[in-house]
Amino acid sequence: QGTKQVGSSIKPIACIAPALENKIITAGTAYDDSKTRFGGYNPHNADNYAGLITIRTALAKSSNIVHVKIMKELGPENSIKFMEKMGLTIDADHAAPSLALGTPNLSPLDMAAAYATIANNGEYITPIFYTKVEDANGNVVVESKQEKVRAMSEANAYVLQNLLKAPVQSGTAATCYISNMDVGAKTGSTDNYVDRWLCGFTPYYTAATWFGFDEKEN
Repeated sequence: QGTKQVGSSIKPIACIAPALENKIITAGTAYDDSKTRFGGYNPHNADNYAGLITIRTALAKSSNIVHVKIMKELGPENSIKFMEKMGLTIDADHAAPSLALGTPNLSPLDMAAAYATIANNGEYITPIFYTKVEDANGNVVVESKQEKVRAMSEANAYVLQNLLKAPVQSGTAATCYISNMDVGAKTGSTDNYVDRWLCGFTPYYTAATWFGFDEKEN
């Protein structure tokens, strides 16, 4: 599978999940969503600045400022260490506040497995493409083995499941709304929208979708 820069679709797994686990935030924590310079780093929101907002609202509107603030408190190294438990290998050169905005290149399979960790109540399960192969007599020739890792607590996974409803109900992933169905999702894009992502889950399926061109262009 090819890899692409993931943009804001990384925010729930690089910022919110590890910050919940490390007791840096709760679902009710509020941050000031206003223009902020982080040393030499000067990120901007894609749209307006909303002032004092909760984590739920920050996810719904995909505030860059709020997520960089969370990353600064969490520490990029701690974020990378946490994502390893979700099966994601992030190079150390991404250990910067900009990690919050999705600088790493990852595959749709990587992202689907990470989001499935949230949907699976915090347990990471190694993706497989088959369960087993049998011969004509029913003898098992080869069988897949799946690794299971507790990446985050059930309680925090539940909180994040609930928070990820916000982009669907009132934010950037509103097109994913399904009547009478719990849906959690997060969008992502890169500069000039050359990469576009949608990652999310229902009680039945988890999916991650990227679309764009092989070469970066609009």
